[in-house]
Amino acid sequence: MNQSEIVKTSGYDLPVYGVDNGQFLIIHVPALVCIFLSLICATSVLVLSFKKRRKQTFFTWSKSERFVVYMAICDGMFNIAHSFDHLHIVLSRNHVHPKELCELYAFMLVEFITAQNLMVNVVAINAFLLIYFNKNISFGKYDWKILIWIFGVPFIGVTSAAISGQLGPAGAFCYFDGVKGVVANICFTTVPLTLILVINTVLYLLTWTRIRSDSRRIKKTIGQKSLTMRMAHNAARNMTFFVAAFFVQWWAFAIYGVWALVDDVPQILFQLVTIFNNLGGVVNLGVYMFIRKHTHVSPQNPSKDITGETPA
Repeated sequence: MNQSEIVKTSGYDLPVYGVDNGQFLIIHVPALVCIFLSLICATSVLVLSFKKRRKQTFFTWSKSERFVVYMAICDGMFNIAHSFDHLHIVLSRNHVHPKELCELYAFMLVEFITAQNLMVNVVAINAFLLIYFNKNISFGKYDWKILIWIFGVPFIGVTSAAISGQLGPAGAFCYFDGVKGVVANICFTTVPLTLILVINTVLYLLTWTRIRSDSRRIKKTIGQKSLTMRMAHNAARNMTFFVAAFFVQWWAFAIYGVWALVDDVPQILFQLVTIFNNLGGVVNLGVYMFIRKHTHVSPQNPSKDITGETPA
């Protein structure tokens, strides 16, 4: 019985991606470089965010400043799990063993990838509502509403997937099992990620179009924005940069998922996935630096951004 005739029962029956065509190190070395660079950037964001501000005042910070911290936590946890995952495969030139360890890596990846997807979608919606309807979404005391949404909902979903044996080797890393978890991967990653990417892009374009339109109209009439409008525009602008960073990080993965439904994914696209997916900490450090540059903060005034119950 040749390799093509073997009945595959799990991802462990799949060949390790890249070994048979000489692309193994070309896949994993750039991925590891990007992962460690991203981890350094995510750690830097956390250190810089709390360096001159007391952690006890965290929930009085602007929404954009808190989003930066949440994104850095997601990036950091994703990078830690993914670095061990890739290193294990590089050193052994085999799938991660034991199975439970691979499932742990997969659990963390699915949890924090999904958390980022949901959070940036909320950010895009919040910016859109702020500009078009002057409505600021309430996240509840201590952000409990958004924290349950972005961390609690994925936790329930990925726990169900783990219990039903859907997590395991995907070929190049641990994620949804490449044999048993195909449908779960489509339902949990490909479809939601693609929809969120499209929705976020539309909301991003609409929000920026409105901001530019308002700015031109006001400049021609009264010459200067009111303080409230300027705050709203600044807050929405800050939020839209998270959406732009999200697009940079996940566009290749969305195309990869859709492509895989209809045909074999070309090597170059897979290579782009391993690079861009692992640069989240880098692009979000850029967002942090932009917000820090354009938001003036003092100990007495946590933020000048428009709030709601908390700053935006």
